[in-house]
Amino acid sequence: MGKMKTHKGTKKRFKKTAKGKFKKKGKAFASHLMTNKSGNRKRKLRGGEMASKADSKRISEALPYE
Repeated sequence: MGKMKTHKGTKKRFKKTAKGKFKKKGKAFASHLMTNKSGNRKRKLRGGEMASKADSKRISEALPYE
């Protein structure tokens, strides 16, 4: 049986933390057209976000060597 391959799209979107959780690298709706968005909304779009527990299993399967 061959080696398992890392899913490159998942690798670009998530980073594994020291505790084994997955952190999302970016957020949707935060790249452009920011003048139309309120300050409150823009503030919430800052920073990273953790992947949900339900998605973590699929992410770890897509990143076998990370």
